[in-house]
Amino acid sequence: MSDSCDQICFREARVEEILGLRWTILRAGLPREAASFEGDDEPTTHHFAAVKNNQIIACATFLRRPFDGEPGWQLRGMAVRANLQGTGVGKQLLEFAESFVVSRGESKLLWCNARVPASAFYVRQGWTIVGDPFEIPTAGPHVKMLKKTGG
Repeated sequence: MSDSCDQICFREARVEEILGLRWTILRAGLPREAASFEGDDEPTTHHFAAVKNNQIIACATFLRRPFDGEPGWQLRGMAVRANLQGTGVGKQLLEFAESFVVSRGESKLLWCNARVPASAFYVRQGWTIVGDPFEIPTAGPHVKMLKKTGG
């Protein structure tokens, strides 16, 4: 896709567009295939990108996945270029993506398995830690997080 904005643009993306960034930030040292997730190609899955100067600088994916038996959206593969972490682009992308999936009307429940070092970022965006830390092989310590949007 062509992006001709001078500022940062937020849009839906194809999974192929975001795999490079996902791999670089989240799966460094592993084979590139490790950046592909189960469900990436499902028709209900939505991939998002922040783009500047035709370069993807941040990405996130939301998959339709229940949480404790309730319909929900699971956030996976959120990544921001290392040199842009802490600049607000991740916050803006997350707001864009959350608004998009919630507007679908299927669920207002969002959840994720967040890396422990990233959990403070999600807390600042209104997410809540639910449960104790746990280990994901090859990805390190995580916590389950939840956000209920709109009433």
